[in-house]
Amino acid sequence: MHLLTLATANASLRIAPHIGGSMASFDIAGVPILRPAADATLAARDVRGVACYPLVPYSNRIRDARLHFAGRTFALARNFGEHPNSIHGVGWQREWTVLEASRAHARLALTHDANARAWPWPFEATQAFHLAPDPSRGERPSAVLTVTLTIANTGHEPFPFGLGFHPFFARGADTRLRFHAERVWENDATQLPRSRVALPPAWRFERGRTLDDIALDNVFVGWDRTATIGDASRERSVRIDADRSLGFVVVYAPSGADFVAFEPVTHETDAFNRNAAGASGTGMRILAPSAAFSCTMRVAAAVAAKAHPRTSS
Repeated sequence: MHLLTLATANASLRIAPHIGGSMASFDIAGVPILRPAADATLAARDVRGVACYPLVPYSNRIRDARLHFAGRTFALARNFGEHPNSIHGVGWQREWTVLEASRAHARLALTHDANARAWPWPFEATQAFHLAPDPSRGERPSAVLTVTLTIANTGHEPFPFGLGFHPFFARGADTRLRFHAERVWENDATQLPRSRVALPPAWRFERGRTLDDIALDNVFVGWDRTATIGDASRERSVRIDADRSLGFVVVYAPSGADFVAFEPVTHETDAFNRNAAGASGTGMRILAPSAAFSCTMRVAAAVAAKAHPRTSS
């Protein structure tokens, strides 16, 4: 089991290329910013227990594992147990290759050959990680993690695509989430979008709120591409910034969990099929042969100067 480690004077990022090109942990002064993967999780190569994984060549679910595009229908593999839909693409379930690594920077790559059941078109994806101190935080232990995900079409046909990030932020009883959005998708029983509605009062986060009295797995629309996650005790503060291509965000916050997944993504759930059925504004994009597309997420975090290492609860 080989992990890459990036480090600053205060922060450490561990990357697991062999487990979906994922992050295993990100902490500052011993305080977890992302939910750390347990040793047993890493030994079992269980990507569902890591700190963050890439979403490529799409985010979230494709209904009934059937993709409709350009007048054709492609039967995809159901890659999530007994779940009826395909989910999150292929990147999170493949081993990535290390292209370069240093103390502050790493770059990984994934080559996908056309495979009708996995993804019908060939592509190459890369992830670039950069870890640096954050001088704006003064004397508080801090760091800035920047991750850029890129997809390139290596085939001869255009194809639909989407990108995103699936970070699991460490969460305790006093963890507060703050962000602004305009609308949200309500889901059916299989977590596919059913109706886009104005935000219910219980799902508004513009003033910041804890998560223990709510359970979410929903796509928010019209967010302003910035969010904060922090503890009421002020021990830890995190700011997430996404570039303009990441126009949607999925919030996955199971009741009582030790994490909140805050996922900046380029498109809504099942965007390709909904676009084929005439829906607009889904965020669907098409990648031409030899073209490439990138998106970037930035996580700036700091902890109290006298914070003690602990795990979230």
